[in-house]
Amino acid sequence: MKIAVGADHRGAQVSRHLGMLLADLGHEVLECNGGLDPTPSDYPDYALPVAEAVARGQVDSGILIGGSGVGMSIVANKIKGVRAALVHDEVSAEMSRRHNDLNILCLSADLLGVKLIDHMVEIWLSTEFDGGRHARRV
Repeated sequence: MKIAVGADHRGAQVSRHLGMLLADLGHEVLECNGGLDPTPSDYPDYALPVAEAVARGQVDSGILIGGSGVGMSIVANKIKGVRAALVHDEVSAEMSRRHNDLNILCLSADLLGVKLIDHMVEIWLSTEFDGGRHARRV
């Protein structure tokens, strides 16, 4: 699977970690992170390229990491064809795929630990969309 990853300055460290995790899991990673340094940056500069890559079909899915993750999800959802949501636990990670066919996972670098993020990403990537009655809602 090809996955675009984007992060602002607050999500840079988590993004670097996720890039390695995704590669270890056998995924191709498209980094949309700029310099990945702690210098303050604007989250739309990283959310937009990921959302556009997903909408154009250049990648299968995307992951966005910000301080809270809220801004990332707002920007991503402005792009037609994107279904992005901020996820905080394993259940919401699973259900966002199973019932909502989420194509961009948004995460908080400030509020979640790396172990939980890793677990949520693995759940999200391995969960299929249920379709059926959920398809008409999406």
